[in-house]
Amino acid sequence: MSILKFLLIKEFKQIFRNKTILAIILVMPLTELLILPLAANYEVKNINLVVVDNDHSAYSRNLITKIISSGNFRLSGYTSSYKKAFNQIASDQADLILEFPNGFEEGFIREGKQNLFIAVNAINGVKAGLGAGYIVAIIKTYNQEINVKTIFREPDNNPVPFIEIASSNWYNPHLNYNVYMVPGILAILVTLVGGFLSALNIVKEKEAGTIEQINVSPIKKHHFIMAKLIPFWILANAVFTVGLFISWLIYGIFPLGSLFVLYSFVWVYLLAILGFGLLISTFCDTQQQAMLIMFFFLMIFILMGGLFTSIDSMPEWAKVITKFNPLSYFIEVMRMVVLKGSGFNDIKRHIAIIICFAVVLNTAAVLNYKKTS
Repeated sequence: MSILKFLLIKEFKQIFRNKTILAIILVMPLTELLILPLAANYEVKNINLVVVDNDHSAYSRNLITKIISSGNFRLSGYTSSYKKAFNQIASDQADLILEFPNGFEEGFIREGKQNLFIAVNAINGVKAGLGAGYIVAIIKTYNQEINVKTIFREPDNNPVPFIEIASSNWYNPHLNYNVYMVPGILAILVTLVGGFLSALNIVKEKEAGTIEQINVSPIKKHHFIMAKLIPFWILANAVFTVGLFISWLIYGIFPLGSLFVLYSFVWVYLLAILGFGLLISTFCDTQQQAMLIMFFFLMIFILMGGLFTSIDSMPEWAKVITKFNPLSYFIEVMRMVVLKGSGFNDIKRHIAIIICFAVVLNTAAVLNYKKTS
């Protein structure tokens, strides 16, 4: 223990001499949690809509007003020429075209049905799909309202039957997208800090030449790895705490579940991700190599972690890969504890898996560290 104590003192002195690391602890969570939740979301708004109105009737004008007032669309053109409207899509000035045929209102009243044409700029598939879905839903609602109003019945008949749907939004009653994004971004933030700092640690000793002095000292390999792991484990916990405070202060998001449950998982998770970084560091000879390798793995972890793409919507082979992604478990646990108030019984499977990651990765880091005596 005395050897480990002196090694830890050495590591903390090196950390506090490096002002950049201390700045990262405060600036990185503040910057990412202020910018990313506001910028990275799937709430598609201000979709540019061009209307080709060949009817110019009250029905077409009412439907256009209903679409624009929904808040998701912005009227970028109103014309009677489809060619002019398509030129706006070709020049990226519009995302959708809604065309009303000639005689739209008359045909709707006489025949009880009518066709509308929607052309979608599908270069951005997500925006195109959501935009088309929004406008189709609005048209269906408007169609139901018109059908109810145009059904004539005798005064003594019963009123027109309809189904009324009552819904309740659990865990996010106001459908605030920040509530969904912030816990996941905080998980990514902790992973970035812990992963990169640990991956560069041993390599920095190699580049500075101090690793040779350590190699010829009577220090056990596991003491050396623990001394490299513990300081960054503490710093990553500090980053997580700062991130939780910012989430509460800025977005009003505070864990519904126990903080002890949340921190218990974070403590185990950091052992796994720091062990992974140290394992990479034992393989590399330069900081550039370590950064590139860590960046490669973190890109896979983030993109297949379930924050930006639902794991349930991935193909089966991708779902198998996510089982070996520790970040996917962290993001899921963050949402379970922070939003749903889950306890230990709900996340015990996640904790067991992360413990396996931690044991395997740290053992591999100790075994792979080449020490000469």
